[in-house]
Amino acid sequence: MAANEEEEGTSPLLSKEEERRHHPGCPGCDHDRRKDLQTGLPYKEFSYVWMICLTTALPISSLFPFLYFMIRDLHVAKRTEDIGFYAGFVGASFMFGRCLTSTLWGIAADRIGRKPVVVFGILSVVIFNTLFGLSVTYWMAIATRFLLGALNGLLGPMKAYAIEVCRPEHEPLALSLVSTAWGIGLIIGPALGGYLALPAEKYPNIFSPDSLFGRFPYFLPCLCTSVFAAIVLISCIWMPETLHKHKVSDDGNQSVEALEAHLIDPKEEVGQSNSSNTKKSLFKNWPLMSSIIVYCVFSFHDMAYTEVFSLWAESDRKYGGLSLSSEDVGQTLAITGASLLVYQLFMYPSIIKVLGPIKSSQIAAVLCIPILFAYPYMTYLSGPGLSIVLNIASVIKNNLGVTIITGTFILQNNAVASEPKRSSKWISHDWNVLFQGNCPCRCRHCVLVGAETPARFLLSR
Repeated sequence: MAANEEEEGTSPLLSKEEERRHHPGCPGCDHDRRKDLQTGLPYKEFSYVWMICLTTALPISSLFPFLYFMIRDLHVAKRTEDIGFYAGFVGASFMFGRCLTSTLWGIAADRIGRKPVVVFGILSVVIFNTLFGLSVTYWMAIATRFLLGALNGLLGPMKAYAIEVCRPEHEPLALSLVSTAWGIGLIIGPALGGYLALPAEKYPNIFSPDSLFGRFPYFLPCLCTSVFAAIVLISCIWMPETLHKHKVSDDGNQSVEALEAHLIDPKEEVGQSNSSNTKKSLFKNWPLMSSIIVYCVFSFHDMAYTEVFSLWAESDRKYGGLSLSSEDVGQTLAITGASLLVYQLFMYPSIIKVLGPIKSSQIAAVLCIPILFAYPYMTYLSGPGLSIVLNIASVIKNNLGVTIITGTFILQNNAVASEPKRSSKWISHDWNVLFQGNCPCRCRHCVLVGAETPARFLLSR
C-alpha cells in the first residue's frame, strides 16, 4: 500500500519538475530532455563532431606536400634554399589568423549558439580554401590562408559541443573523437595534397596541361577538400543546437540551498564558498591553466613537425632532405592516418583506463624525444629500408601526439566545473532507494537525504 502511494506521488512531482526545468522554445532544454532519455551513444551527434572536426583539420595540412613546389612555381624565392623560408609564412598565416580570432569565436558560440558559428566556419572553408588553390601570386596565397584561419573558429566550439551532446559517462569518448578527427585530418589532408597536386604531370592521360587543373596545378586537392566541406555544410541543416537561450532563474535553487545549509557542516560550507569564488576566475584555476599551457606547447611542437616533415622529406639530399616526391610523402601520411584510426578505436581506450590522462601523456612525451632524434639519421638510408623506417617513425610519432592531445582535452574538461543544474544521475537512481536515503553511490546529496526529506528536494537537485 505504501509502495503504491509512493509511486502515485512521484509521477506528478517528476512531471512538474520536468515542466519547471524545461523552457519552451529553448533548443538547449529540448536537447537536454532528449539526452536524459537516451540510453546509448548519441551516434548522430558524434557523427557531426567527427565530420566538422575533420573539415577544420583538412585545409590546415593539405598544402604541406605541395607547398614546396607551389612556392617554387610562384617564383618568389630567388634561391632554392629560400623556398622553406617563404613556405613558412604561408603555413603560419593560417594559424596567425586563428590566434587572433579563436577567443572571439568562442564568445560568439556562447552568445548566438554553436550551430551558427559552425555553419559560418565551414562556409569560410568552402570559399577561401578554393581560392587558395587558385592562387597565382604569393600574397594571394598568404591572404587566403590568413582569412581561412581567421574565419574558421570551429575547434573550440566543437569541444564544447562534444561534451554537451552526450551523457557524462561518454565524455572521454567524445573528446577522443575530437582529437582523433583532428589527427586524421592532419594526415589525410597531406595525403590528398600529395596524390592530387600537379595532376597534369602525374596523370597526363586524365588531365590535359591546357585544362583548368593543368593551369592551376594545386587546385585539385583544395577543390576536393572544399567539396567535402560543402557536403558537411549541407548536413549541418539537421544539426541540433545545444546552447540554452533563456534567462536562468535561481529561485528554485535558492530554496534548495537554504535547505542544504542546515544540513552541511560549517567547515564544508566555507570550503564550498571558497570553491565557488575560485571557480569564477579561470586564471586562478591552476589545473585548467597548467593543462592549457601543456596543450599550447605541444600544439606548437605538433604543427611545427607537421609542416617541417613534408618540407624536409621533399628537399634535396644535399640540403639534408630525403628527395622524396609529393606522392611518396602523401603515401606515408596516409598509412599514418590509418594507424591513427586503429589506435584510437582499439588501443587508446585501454591505455587511458590503465594509465589515466596524465601518466599516458607523460610517457608519450618522453617517447617522442628519441623518435625525433632519429629523423636526421634517416638521410643515410635509401630504397625500401628508408620507406619502412620512415613509415614506422611517422606512425609512432603521430600516435604519441594524439595520446598527448587527447589527454590534455580530458584534463581541461575535468578542470572546469559546470554550473549547478539537475543531474541525470538523480533520474537514473531507483526512487524507493532515494526516498529511504540509502543511495549506494554515497554522494554528498544522497548522504544528506533522509526519510523526512521532501521528495521535491530530491527532484530539484
